[in-house]
Amino acid sequence: MKIKSLFLAVLAGFLTLSTASAKSLVVYFSRTGENYAVGNISEGNTAIIAKMIAAKTGSDIFEIIPEKDYPAAYKACTDVAKDEQKQKARPAYKGEVDTSGYDTIYIGYPIWWGDLPMVVYTFLEKHDLSGKTILPFCTHEGSGVSGTDGKIKRLYKNATVKQALAVRGATAQNERAKAEKAVDEWVKKSGK
Repeated sequence: MKIKSLFLAVLAGFLTLSTASAKSLVVYFSRTGENYAVGNISEGNTAIIAKMIAAKTGSDIFEIIPEKDYPAAYKACTDVAKDEQKQKARPAYKGEVDTSGYDTIYIGYPIWWGDLPMVVYTFLEKHDLSGKTILPFCTHEGSGVSGTDGKIKRLYKNATVKQALAVRGATAQNERAKAEKAVDEWVKKSGK
């Protein structure tokens, strides 16, 4: 009887610990170099927002770094991005993260040609995020979310995809307090 009670107590403690230690992860792709509306930057627009979210939520963080760098010049980069989009390319990225231990995934990206960068699709298609809560966020210079949250919903029909956050890149770079306020409001609204 004592062994059964001990086993049940340990099991109850484990289940409580598992629930109490729900974890979140911020995954993002960002680019430095010449960017529209902000010039040459040493920290990407999306990286700035990703780090704010990670700091506010206590999330782990993983950066999607393409194996092949995108050109530093804005026009050359947009040409490559457009070609990748036309070809439905899935560029490889460096490193890996095990998403299985996370309940909540924040996924961040710049809007390129009205869509997710193709390297972000590579990440999304490689990971099964079913049953998780997904919170997309993006940086842009006028296009907003561009329906990318809907594309993520279609990829993960068995996940809860919350309303996306869209922040202008110029705001992320030049108006950090305003960007931080938008992040604060979004995090509170999302309930995470």
